Amino acid sequence: MATATLNRCTELKLGNNHTLRNRVVVPPMASETADDGGFVTERTLAHYARLAEAKPGLLIAEYTFVHLSGKSEDNQLGVQSDAHVAGLTQLATLIKRSGAVAGLQITHAGGKTERALTGGALMGPSSVPVPVKDREMEAPSPMTAEEIAQWKTAFSQAVDRAAVAGFDLVEFHSAHGYGLNQWLSPITNHRTDTYGGDLQGRMRLLLEIIADAKARHPDLLLSVRMPGQDFLEDGLKIESSILVAQALEKSGVNLIHVSSGIGGWRRPRDRIGEGYLVSEAAQIQAAVSTPVIGVGGIESGTYIDESLQLGRFTLAAVGRAILKDPSVWNKANCIALT
Repeated sequence: MATATLNRCTELKLGNNHTLRNRVVVPPMASETADDGGFVTERTLAHYARLAEAKPGLLIAEYTFVHLSGKSEDNQLGVQSDAHVAGLTQLATLIKRSGAVAGLQITHAGGKTERALTGGALMGPSSVPVPVKDREMEAPSPMTAEEIAQWKTAFSQAVDRAAVAGFDLVEFHSAHGYGLNQWLSPITNHRTDTYGGDLQGRMRLLLEIIADAKARHPDLLLSVRMPGQDFLEDGLKIESSILVAQALEKSGVNLIHVSSGIGGWRRPRDRIGEGYLVSEAAQIQAAVSTPVIGVGGIESGTYIDESLQLGRFTLAAVGRAILKDPSVWNKANCIALT
């Protein structure tokens, strides 16, 4: 049972001699401040310097594409070449100097993008259009064994670059309908080979990518942003997500970041108030000992404290409320408490 003294300002010791100074996480939020090659700009650095004013325990830089074929926005941050390391080093250094543990989320869009952004490529586990609200997506080409190997290499090299740049943590984006989520979901993965079929097959690629990262960088913290469920008929359900989380725990990840799945990150129509995805996080936290990050419209320190004391999650992601005014959020929710 959680202690009554546990609150948003309580430290958390993670593996590899990292300690988060509090339970607040600034989650990855696309800033569209990179240049068209995915390079860090002065705008990028200024944006993260501002976010750091919230003084979170963990600040995870926005979703960063590992290969041109996985790019999904014009000004998306990239980690697809060694030339990107210099700018990413500046970003990691800035975050760590603020006192936060520095994270970088890495991603491949899979079929949730457009050929104009990817140099003509559009690939996914199966030839199934990714369901996206208010938008019709083109069906991607089913990936070959060679293309699967190329994805694994791209993620592996991205992890190498993040480590060289000085990030403390790498998060694999396997939620919000992007590439790795497409492999997990029965909506978008209709394969009959070892990377499809049952849940064990559908999570194989994610687990192989994690195993490679663990082997190459045993001192690097690893997180996975995964769906609590897909929120679509015939999609991933919470019972399967619990099994995925248990497999992630067995793989040795340090954090499990529970968000939404195929269909995107938007609030489900029947969910109101703070913590609209926390019910899934709470069920997963009850099934694993790995710290879970809860998300979904979390705004206030009092909500975080209540949820921590009830054991719903171990860390709270506060996105838009911090983005609105980081220093004001800190003064209202952290300085006031201490």
